[in-house]
Amino acid sequence: MIAARLHAVGDLRVATEDGPGDAPPGWSLLAVTSVGICGSDLHWFTDGGIGENRIEHPVVPGHEFAARALTGPYTGRRVAVDPAIPCRTCELCLAGHHNLCPTVQFAGHGTLDGALQEYLVWPDRLLHPLPDELSDDAGALLEPLGVAIHAVDVSHLRPGADVLVVGAGPIGVLAVQVALRAGASRVFVTEPLLHRRATALRHGAHAVWSPADGAAEILGATGGRGVDVVIELAGTDAGIATAVAAVRPGGRVALAGIPSEDQSSFPAAAARRKGLTFAMVRRMKDTYPRAIALAADGVDLDALVTGRHRLDQADEAFRAAAQRQGDKVVVAVSAG
Repeated sequence: MIAARLHAVGDLRVATEDGPGDAPPGWSLLAVTSVGICGSDLHWFTDGGIGENRIEHPVVPGHEFAARALTGPYTGRRVAVDPAIPCRTCELCLAGHHNLCPTVQFAGHGTLDGALQEYLVWPDRLLHPLPDELSDDAGALLEPLGVAIHAVDVSHLRPGADVLVVGAGPIGVLAVQVALRAGASRVFVTEPLLHRRATALRHGAHAVWSPADGAAEILGATGGRGVDVVIELAGTDAGIATAVAAVRPGGRVALAGIPSEDQSSFPAAAARRKGLTFAMVRRMKDTYPRAIALAADGVDLDALVTGRHRLDQADEAFRAAAQRQGDKVVVAVSAG
């Protein structure tokens, strides 16, 4: 089979490899159909890792993916694939916090190869059949939609709230739509890239500003009060500073952005005076059924796809995504 394997920073090689073999009991053999390139994938590609986690050996990237099941309970059906494999036996898993499992295995991370290959095996319990109205690309993008759902959950957004989303990458744009469907009164966005500001407006944002102007504009739009909730998806100290400046006293900031380094900082004096609550967002939490329902009900995932490449063009796809000249880049792997 064909697979794309990341060997080092900027060194993604497409080659022929052995297939995965037979699926063990409780697992299915999958033919991958579509893989989205995520911002965290780009951290591995351009930075060599995320935080303290570094590339230690060649790995197949890709954790946003859809496939066709070739064996198992969904044989012949198209499925979206949850990329996280929790242990299901630790205290956190037993409490329902599968996203916080300390020994979770994650596609394209560490020793577990991800989806940029024609075939792989995956646990049956992590496969979610796709309704006919959702495309393979949409199936892959259910993963970032799930992250947006979890970020909104962690923000404790209440109906009627004013919300700021910091960063209008694909997850930020999806967070705008999820926040509106959760009852937000207005959703504002700050984003440095003009084309992504336009995307946010098309997908429901009430107003979008550059980071340099955002906090002042938001305070003006809210009569000096500030927003009730911030969902931060930029992964930068500047983004966190915007959140602190724009949120009201007693407000809540959900930090979902992934920084390039292992540390983040924020304006502590202002945050203390406002009595802010910061909440960390760890991937997603069993959100696939909700994501499928939202996508089937009108959250348009296909509209976010601005670049599409074949598997043998995986290196080109990563380099295009790293330029951030569009919204979401996907790799078409196989028709299954």
